[in-house]
Amino acid sequence: MDRSAAAPGVLEGSDVGSQKDRVVTEEEWLQKWEMGNIGFHKEQGHPLLQKYLNVLLNGRSGLRIFFPLCGKAVEMKWLADMGHSVVGVEVSEQALKEFFAEHSLPYHEEPVPEISGAKKFTSGNISLYCCSIYDLSSSIVGKFDGVWDRGALVAVNPCDRERYVSLMITLMEKNSSYLLVTVSYDPNKHKGENLHCEIKCLQKVDDFSDRHRQWGLDYFLEVLYVLKFVA
Repeated sequence: MDRSAAAPGVLEGSDVGSQKDRVVTEEEWLQKWEMGNIGFHKEQGHPLLQKYLNVLLNGRSGLRIFFPLCGKAVEMKWLADMGHSVVGVEVSEQALKEFFAEHSLPYHEEPVPEISGAKKFTSGNISLYCCSIYDLSSSIVGKFDGVWDRGALVAVNPCDRERYVSLMITLMEKNSSYLLVTVSYDPNKHKGENLHCEIKCLQKVDDFSDRHRQWGLDYFLEVLYVLKFVA
């Protein structure tokens, strides 16, 4: 759901050290959208994607780009306007409809036969699935040349991260690029995930605010990595 700052946000007033044990339900995420509690959404898009766009594209055109937990990320429109095919997945139907409305995009809605209750919203070269990401597979959505993961790995429950990583690996083409924005507030709290690929840290950005101070944190960083799934 386009929410790199959202996962810690659900812990307001609680012990941040319990992050590794948190479980956030689908209903809680849906409620965030219903109540407009989406401070994680960047209306102007993410500056790190603007800065490192060529790392994702590597001079290539006509790519298939995946947005896991996409929310209404404006970057989907950016990449579609460049001629790339964009595929996103999000549990909140409201978020997806807001995306199309805010960009004045007409769309076609249809069921996804392979996934009970799922919907697919299509507008030109943008296809957004309304379902759990774990219901997707390469047989349904194909494979991708690039991924913009702005906080999806952060947002999924820690107990589900191995499952998430395994799924993402199956969705990646050879020689694809995966831009991952995660957060850092205490490097000793979590062990990193092993994605079996080349990983490089591109930039760390100080995103500390009064909200994070209220959580009892001393620092809060957004960190951008590029993951190369080499042939």
